[in-house]
Amino acid sequence: MITIIDYKSGNLKSISNGFKKIGQDFKITDDMEEIANAKHLVLPGVGAFGSAMENLEKFRDVIEEHVNDDKPFLGICLGQQVLMSGSEESPNVKGLDLFKGHCEFLPEGVKVPHMGWNQLNVVKECPILEGIDKEYFYFVHSYYAIPDEPEIIAGTCDYGIDVTAALSRNNLFSTQFHPEKSGKPGLKILKNFVNIKE
Repeated sequence: MITIIDYKSGNLKSISNGFKKIGQDFKITDDMEEIANAKHLVLPGVGAFGSAMENLEKFRDVIEEHVNDDKPFLGICLGQQVLMSGSEESPNVKGLDLFKGHCEFLPEGVKVPHMGWNQLNVVKECPILEGIDKEYFYFVHSYYAIPDEPEIIAGTCDYGIDVTAALSRNNLFSTQFHPEKSGKPGLKILKNFVNIKE
């Protein structure tokens, strides 16, 4: 069973459809006990960093405990950014701080938001990216993660700069792109996540 955190800042219908397409049972919940007992947690996200963190604050401890127990966790789009220490978008707001680093606005000279299909460059072995090589994925974002530890970067895409497209440490994973909107390669990522053992 996949548990999707409902914190009023995620595109729940979109990610739900992704799991439906691969025949995976899931639940959408804001119930703290259900989240605490989850085996696989998913954190989708749309909108602004500050408002997302305001909604997420009450879940901070239960998410941190899940990650510390090395249970599989997947953040998507804004769900990747809130895993960082903070963001230029909301300078005085603390992120979940599960990945050390921050998010910055895309640099001058590139079209903002970054919207559309980009090729993923896998830069290290990562369970959710197994079997993925040079496929294209769907991005919609204006900020991107810059981790303090480059070794947690699992994938990048070329958008005038190397944009951090996926992060990975132990069973904590995130993608800046939307796997659920990225056709067969995206569904492959969701399947890979589902198949990760605790």
